[in-house]
Amino acid sequence: MKNYVWVLVFSVFFYQNAFCQTEKTEKGAVEIGSNLELFVDSFLIESMEGVHLKMQTPVDEGNVMDFDKLWEGPFSAYCTIIRDGDKLRMYYRGEPKSGKDGNANEVVCYAESEDGIHWAKPELKLYEIDGSKNNNVVLANATPVTHNFSPFLDKNPNAKPEEKYKAVGGLEKTGLVAYVSPDGFHWKKLRDEPLISPRPHDFDSQNVVFWSEAEQQYVCYFRSWVEYDKRYRSVARSTSKDFIHWTEPVHMTFGDTPHEQLYTNQTSPYYRAPQIYVSISARFMKHRQVLTEEEAKALNVNPKYFKDCSDAIFMTTRGGNRYYRTFLESFIRPGIGLDNWVSRSNYPALNVVQTSPTEMSVYLNQDYAQPGAHLHRYSLRIDGFISVNAPYTGGELITKPVIFKGDEMVINFSTSAAGYVKVELQDADGKPIKGFELDRSKEVIGNEIEKKVTWKDLPDLKALNGKPVRIRFVMKDADLYSFRFK
Repeated sequence: MKNYVWVLVFSVFFYQNAFCQTEKTEKGAVEIGSNLELFVDSFLIESMEGVHLKMQTPVDEGNVMDFDKLWEGPFSAYCTIIRDGDKLRMYYRGEPKSGKDGNANEVVCYAESEDGIHWAKPELKLYEIDGSKNNNVVLANATPVTHNFSPFLDKNPNAKPEEKYKAVGGLEKTGLVAYVSPDGFHWKKLRDEPLISPRPHDFDSQNVVFWSEAEQQYVCYFRSWVEYDKRYRSVARSTSKDFIHWTEPVHMTFGDTPHEQLYTNQTSPYYRAPQIYVSISARFMKHRQVLTEEEAKALNVNPKYFKDCSDAIFMTTRGGNRYYRTFLESFIRPGIGLDNWVSRSNYPALNVVQTSPTEMSVYLNQDYAQPGAHLHRYSLRIDGFISVNAPYTGGELITKPVIFKGDEMVINFSTSAAGYVKVELQDADGKPIKGFELDRSKEVIGNEIEKKVTWKDLPDLKALNGKPVRIRFVMKDADLYSFRFK
C-alpha cells in the first residue's frame, strides 16, 4: 500500500511538471527542425475552420499467416514485427493449449518476410519440441518470460553488438526480466534481477521497450492497473539511460476521456517520425458477449474465450505520461463473422511497418481460441493514420508558431480533381510573411506521398530558418496527412 501511494504521489508530481513544460512550449514556438509532422494529435494545431481531423480506415488485406504448427495453435499471441534492413522479423507466443499464464507449453516462435505479405517459418533447430528440432522456436523452457516475450532492435548507437536485440517478459511473480541476443535467434538472460520489480505491477500483457531517438533513453510501456469506479487495465511508463536502472514508473493519462480496459498498448516510435509514438492498442470489452453458447460451439471456440470482445484503437504520445486519444472510435473494427467477436481476438501486433513505396501495414491476431487462429494484415497509405479533411466548400488550419530548418517544404496529401491545398506562411502574430502570402501560393493538386510546396517567384524559404512561423493550410476537397521542411 505504501508503494502504491508513493507511485501515485510521484505520478501527480510528474504530471504537473510535464503539464508546465507543455504550457511553456505552447506559449513560445515549437521546435520541429526538419522533422516529419503528422496531424495525429492537437500538438501543433492552433485553429481549424471548415476542416476537421478524420481518422482513416485501414484496408483489410486478409490472412497472412496461420498459427498452424503443433507448438503454435489457437492461443498464439503477442506478435512483434521488427524491420532489420531488408527483412521483417516476427516474434510471437506459441501456445497450443489453454493454460495458466506462464505455463510450460508456451514458447517463442519466429517467422520472416521480405515484403510483409508472404511469411516463412524457418526450421531453426534450436530447441527440441515434441521430439524434434525441426521447428521455428527461438526460446523455450524460460517460463514465464515466454508468456509475453517482447523484443526490439536496439537503435542506441552505444549498444553492444552482442546485445543488438533486447527483449523483456515476465509476470507478477518475476517482474520484467531482460533477454539479449546478437542476431535475434540466440537469446540469453541478461541478469537474474528484474529490470522493473513486481508489485504493484502485474505485467500480465505484452510489455514493450524501445530506444527513443527523441528522448535519448530507453522507454518502457507496460501493463498497470488503476482504480476509478472499478479496476481498469491501463498503462504505466518507466525510462532508463542504460537499460539496467529504471525510473519509478508513472501511470499514463488519457485526457478527458472515458475509462476503458486497455489490454495491450503496443506503443512504439513511428518509423518516419520517431518523435511521435504510435499506440495501436487492444481495447478489451469485458463481459460484452456477442456469441451464444450454441454459436461458440459451432465455431469450436474454447469455452473460456467467447464471453468478451475486443477491437483496436489508436493513440499517440510524444513522451511524458500523456496519451492523446484524438479519437475514441475504433481504429480497426472486428470483421464480418462471429469468429471475429470472441475474447482476446483483434489484438494488434507491435510496430507499423512499410510494405510498399506508398503503403504501410498493421497486423492483428484474429480467430483467437479457435482452430483457425491467424495473423491478419491491414494497409494504410504512408502517414495515413489521421488526415486534416476539407470538404468541397473548403476550409483552413493554422498551426501554432513553429521553428523549422530547411530550404523546401513538402506535404503528403490527396485532392479531388476539383480540390487543392495552398500554404501561407505567417509570422508569430499571424501576419502573412512577404513572398509567402496565400495569393502567391501555387495550388497543390493530386495525390502524392511527398510533393513540394511552392510560391510565385520562389522566395527564399531558408531565410525563415530559426524564426517563429505559423503555417496556414487552405484546402478544398482534400486530405492532408503530414508535412516537413527539408
